[in-house]
Amino acid sequence: MPQLTDTEPSLLQCIQPQTTESLWMLLSTPHPAIGKARHLGEALLHAGLITPAALASSLQTQQQERDKGRGRPIGQILVEQHDLTQDQLRQVISTWLGEYMVDPAHLAPELDALALVPRTVAERESVLPLLIRDESLVLLMADPYDRVLLNELRFLTQRRLVPLKAAPGTLAPAISKAYSVHAGDPPGAPRGKLLPGAPGSEAARAQSAVRATSQELAQNLSDSAPDSNATETDVVSESDNTLVRLINSVINEAIAHRASDIHIETEPAPNNVRIRLRIDGDLVPHLELSARFRYALVARIKIMANMDISEHRKPQDGKIDFSRFGGPPVELRVVTVPTSRGLEDVVLRLLAGAKPLPLDAIGLTPANLQVMREMVRKPYGLVLVVGPTGCGKTTTLHSVISDINTAGRKIWTAEDPIEITQSGLRQVQVNPRIGWTFAAAMRTFLRADPDVIMIGEMRDEETSRIAIEASLTGHLVLSTLHTNSAPESIARLLEIGLDPFNFSDSLLAILAQRLVRRLCKACRQATIADDETLLGMASQYLPSGCANSPDTRAALVQRWRKNYGSGNGELQLWRRVGCKECEGHGYRGRMGIHELMLSDEAIRQHIRRRASATEIRQAALAAGMLTLRQDGIEKVLQGLTDMPEVLAASNL
Repeated sequence: MPQLTDTEPSLLQCIQPQTTESLWMLLSTPHPAIGKARHLGEALLHAGLITPAALASSLQTQQQERDKGRGRPIGQILVEQHDLTQDQLRQVISTWLGEYMVDPAHLAPELDALALVPRTVAERESVLPLLIRDESLVLLMADPYDRVLLNELRFLTQRRLVPLKAAPGTLAPAISKAYSVHAGDPPGAPRGKLLPGAPGSEAARAQSAVRATSQELAQNLSDSAPDSNATETDVVSESDNTLVRLINSVINEAIAHRASDIHIETEPAPNNVRIRLRIDGDLVPHLELSARFRYALVARIKIMANMDISEHRKPQDGKIDFSRFGGPPVELRVVTVPTSRGLEDVVLRLLAGAKPLPLDAIGLTPANLQVMREMVRKPYGLVLVVGPTGCGKTTTLHSVISDINTAGRKIWTAEDPIEITQSGLRQVQVNPRIGWTFAAAMRTFLRADPDVIMIGEMRDEETSRIAIEASLTGHLVLSTLHTNSAPESIARLLEIGLDPFNFSDSLLAILAQRLVRRLCKACRQATIADDETLLGMASQYLPSGCANSPDTRAALVQRWRKNYGSGNGELQLWRRVGCKECEGHGYRGRMGIHELMLSDEAIRQHIRRRASATEIRQAALAAGMLTLRQDGIEKVLQGLTDMPEVLAASNL
């Protein structure tokens, strides 16, 4: 008998099972001898589809054809000799390889399988559930090796997945046909038999997640959980769909409450998982879940953010595009932090892709607003916005840019991340992992004919030096810095190695800012301020030293009565109360308090001789700068906020 040397070049032909049952038989009962065969002919013999004589005859025919300079695969010869059918050949090839490419043309997916994957998910991700056997779900995919999608589907369905590759061009029509055929199934069908979109199905319940509050879903989750002796894996298996809806609901409610962050804090059992929202700068308790759901909760968020769900020892960061999960177009920046006993906390920052506020709506006083507009209309120079993390620096920068964003200016921005988008800007997301840093972006911008450059943060000496060089060569440069006050920003930049002469020539202005909560206009209450209260505020307003004397305090109170008082000189101060509109907090929204320092000749001389922040501050005050606290007290007198907010956000 000739040697079996043919390796069959047409091994990737797809199989066309007639029923899901025949497909499952093919998957679940592969012939062990077929899988170990070295050649296709041997596999056909082990399958019992051909005889040794038929194989010998076909091999002899193949050898004769090769001697004549041509040759056909052994399988094709056997089919033409009527020793086996084309379908038999395809099934043996698939079993031999252990990999299947399925044509779903004649398959009718089972309702139980379709009910596990909502139609929107199936169409978006090109996935077709076919059948369920025991705890296994067989499904067709465009890419059966997509690990991220498999993790998400595994969590969504709580089944062991058997992914198969669909024949090219067959998946989309098969998905449409499968979900359309059964769209009219009765709403009273038992659970597990309903299709996505049918009333009462898991998909329909998922679509109503916005209507169900997170508190209701948390209660459902607890009610459906097994007893306290059950394992946490059992909990996930029984409550996964409700948990998915719960997380979506928490994010939706955070958006509705204008929250900037979601904090998920896990504790060792029996302590509950705590979820808090940061609203107007303060953390507010939102929801508590049983400790048994802590691992599933974190795992689900990791799947949404394309993180490694098996890694618990190292921090991870990622992003969630919430629109992929049926929510509004909001991006969330996700950070996981390992804590004690193998647990993890999660913080999600909401990046809503908001539009910039008008410059006159960020809380600048009329004098500061006028000066700021003059500074940013200069053709070149450096303008800095400084303050701690989360104080609204990026919002202020975009408000400034929106004021000068005209058709006659080319404006480049480098940000991490891009939180606010504007038409007309050329915005770039930096990525330090690939070397695309702020400094690299600055160097590129300078070759791209800019008029205005916004750099997200001057983090290091290289970025700061390039920014100053750009501002000295005919470009207006805007950036942020993490410092406490405007004078301290100068000292910080000199400390990291900037040339004081270039820096002094480039600097136009530094705006320091903080955010304070606005009093709710619906419930705030006015009281008449007495002299003792006003003199105490004046003491907080004036700097310490000889300038803070009884006479200067009395003169300041008189000025306040004149500027902010009624006709008879009475001054009203407002205090918070709490109502339904502000959810009982007494505050609604936030506003900025500012400290604007302009670079004049005295400031430039201080920079050149590396003067201390105290000397620079005295020079700026002499030139008319209002400190953060002074600007805040002015806003207290206007009834916009109260003294506790200003004192908490500012130093003298």
